Amino acid sequence: MTDWPSAFEAELLRLGVQPARARRLADDTSQQAAETATAPGEVFGPAHLYARHLVAELSAPVAASPRTKFEAGPVLLSLTGVSKRYRRQTVFTGVDLTVRGGEVAAIVGANGCGKSTLLRICAGLTRPSGGTVKRTRRVGFVPQDGGTAGWLTAEEHFTLFGAAAGMVPGRAQSTGVHLATRLAWRPAAQRVQHMSGGTRQKLNLVLGELHAPDLLLLDEPYQGFDQGTYVDFWQQVFAWRDAGRAVVVVTHLLHDLQNVDHVLDLGER
Repeated sequence: MTDWPSAFEAELLRLGVQPARARRLADDTSQQAAETATAPGEVFGPAHLYARHLVAELSAPVAASPRTKFEAGPVLLSLTGVSKRYRRQTVFTGVDLTVRGGEVAAIVGANGCGKSTLLRICAGLTRPSGGTVKRTRRVGFVPQDGGTAGWLTAEEHFTLFGAAAGMVPGRAQSTGVHLATRLAWRPAAQRVQHMSGGTRQKLNLVLGELHAPDLLLLDEPYQGFDQGTYVDFWQQVFAWRDAGRAVVVVTHLLHDLQNVDHVLDLGER
């Protein structure tokens, strides 16, 4: 009997997907299922149906989505010919990406292809080896790991990060609590080191938005989220987009791609 990943890859090939991309998509779906300790068929359904659904989603024009309400505005992030090397190892090369206000872009690719590195380059935290990066001045960056201090509470983080943005403590705390409620979270007097991984990631998201940036850079920001919070997260992304902000999100979840305007696949380089 044919196993699920092989059947999925075979159907992708039949539908015209290039062999290398079909293999990577099969590997990605297997990895997603493994992370939940669930068989792929239980997560995605029959292999041939999920393959057809995925190909349809990836080929459908985003403009047809009823969620697209905001007309694209000025360019808030522009990458031209960006490359990154570590000594003799080339991580990626020739990366081009333009994201305007009111648009959402996804960075995808296999593990180790440089997705997080590229996002840090977008944020100005890592220097590219080549190419040019132009970004708006007001940027919010949400890392995949870290970004918080274990000995501080959420409200102390609001005060600290708010001060860096010129916000008085009272305003920073009230803004942080308000943003937290959008993710179904009410901050308590609990130190970060005692929070769950999902709650720490909610804190990271709030801190990234605290100063109302025009460009949000999110590195797999939903780690540890349950399904309800995951849906709340994407509703917040849509709200940012419809308010004219630009959003760039690193993701390995293939069904996320139906929610974005641009897809940059580092795995194809």
